[in-house]
Amino acid sequence: MKKIIRITTVPVSLGTLLKGQLKFMSKHYEVIGVSSEGDALKEVNHNEGIKTIPVNMTRTITPFKDLKALFQLYRVFKKEKPQIVHTHTPKAGTVGMLAARLAGVPHRLHTIAGMPLLEATGMKRKILNLVEKITYSGATLVLPNSFAMKDIIIEEKFCSEKKLRVIGNGSSNGIDTDHYDVKKVPLESIESLKQQLNITPQDVVFLFIGRVVKDKGINELVEAFNTISQSRSNAKLIIVGGKEAELDPIAPATEAIIASNNNIHETGAVKDIRPYVAVSDVLAFPSYREGFPNVVLQASCMEKPCIVTDINGCNEIISNNYNGLIIPPKDSEALRKAMMTLYDNPNKIKELAVNARPNIINKYKRELIWKELLELYNNLN
Repeated sequence: MKKIIRITTVPVSLGTLLKGQLKFMSKHYEVIGVSSEGDALKEVNHNEGIKTIPVNMTRTITPFKDLKALFQLYRVFKKEKPQIVHTHTPKAGTVGMLAARLAGVPHRLHTIAGMPLLEATGMKRKILNLVEKITYSGATLVLPNSFAMKDIIIEEKFCSEKKLRVIGNGSSNGIDTDHYDVKKVPLESIESLKQQLNITPQDVVFLFIGRVVKDKGINELVEAFNTISQSRSNAKLIIVGGKEAELDPIAPATEAIIASNNNIHETGAVKDIRPYVAVSDVLAFPSYREGFPNVVLQASCMEKPCIVTDINGCNEIISNNYNGLIIPPKDSEALRKAMMTLYDNPNKIKELAVNARPNIINKYKRELIWKELLELYNNLN
């Protein structure tokens, strides 16, 4: 059986971004997962039923540690002799593609699921552009996970168009439409959460899911909601996700509002987002940059309209006034107006919700992505 090595920088990405896909591929190839060590990597080994190898990688630029990771990956490739190395996430892509090229791996695939460099400026942007070009030069095929991301890569001249391919309609892994079904969420868990968050039938509940960082538009979201809640006491905001205070902190003023506004509930990271989606009316996701956002797929699949920014990925899943609303990025006033439009029009929420799930089932069901990726692997010469 031919061998594929799949790599992410941290094991949580391997376990969540590619959930189910690794097990599916292991029926056709010998699949090995490589990521930084930890319990999450052991979980991938257990849940996906594949061999895993720990190689520590960092998410920031750390030259000495990066060289060490490069050397370790080179040794893994020389020992395992894979036909395909397929990387995800920026650092794993850079060191993985370089090591695979040096080790003579014939097929080197890198998936692009978002570009931090799009928000960078000055010297940092130049360095990140160079790193991106190095990554793509090591790859034999680059897989942007949205069509708009493909256009950005061409525009930035990171690699030639013939090296690029989008799988399906976009997304790295599609979505488990059976799992993300509002009808499958136990009623008792919904009622329990409503009680815990003091949500009443009269409330209009906005939800954010994701990393609680500046780049996800948290500052604008909290500012917009805070203004709304001053005159609409039955508006609620639930913020689900962990913070990254060192990498991309939110503003102190935002922290202060979250702490003082009783209608904002901050949960931290949760294992199962479905009850939170079920108790909500609208997903508000004002991100600055994305690849192909899973939370928008998940909330849509659970029949929730989404307010998203006009950026790649988001504006491919959401069509304005069809299954959600699209606003400019970094604009708290536009966000406030969109939130108020839905707050004031319960029928509009229902109208958008009707189109949300069918759109996902038709375009982004995970089996569609898996089969097309398998076909791609099988056709590599």
